[in-house]
Amino acid sequence: MNIAAALRHRLWRAICGASGGLTVTGQWTGAGGSIVVANHCSHADTAVLLAALPASARPVFVAAADYWFDVPVRRCIATSLIGILPVRRSGGGNYDALLACAGRALRAGRTVVVYPEGTRSADGAVAEFHSGAVRLARACHVPIVPAAIAGTAGVLPKGGRFSPAPMRVHLGTPLDPHATSAGELRSQIVAMLSREVTGDRYALAS
Repeated sequence: MNIAAALRHRLWRAICGASGGLTVTGQWTGAGGSIVVANHCSHADTAVLLAALPASARPVFVAAADYWFDVPVRRCIATSLIGILPVRRSGGGNYDALLACAGRALRAGRTVVVYPEGTRSADGAVAEFHSGAVRLARACHVPIVPAAIAGTAGVLPKGGRFSPAPMRVHLGTPLDPHATSAGELRSQIVAMLSREVTGDRYALAS
């Protein structure tokens, strides 16, 4: 197991536990490279996924280069505490840049997390998904795992202040990227968010 990934996993488990607690449902069955797609309404989303995914997944996160790498403090957090793959949000060649940086991680057997909405939701509604994650999974021949995140907007809302509250993550079943679309992934995550999910469960105590 990668030591850095294990340390990050333990760190973010502790932080989530102290931030109101985290409940994870579903079972991680990933082996080798895979792509996790999730809804996105808070910076806390990345924290809960780092805590929810096993250290063996060695997750890295696709995120905006202009936000995470333009300020030294954020750059330090991105590289040492999270594991961010910087991708520019404007200009041409966005998908080519995504394929170049994420492809290397996937070939190394890592899990790449993508927020297909492209930015955090301000009102909790799940916006339309961009197609980059599906295209990437097809090009790299890896499965897609949908993940539904709830409660993080209450902990750290966009533009708001930190307030401890319970958080939840549901990990879905790996999907064949050739048999799904960005719209279908969004619909599945919306459905996961709208119903009570049962399954394997553990909690990180606060």
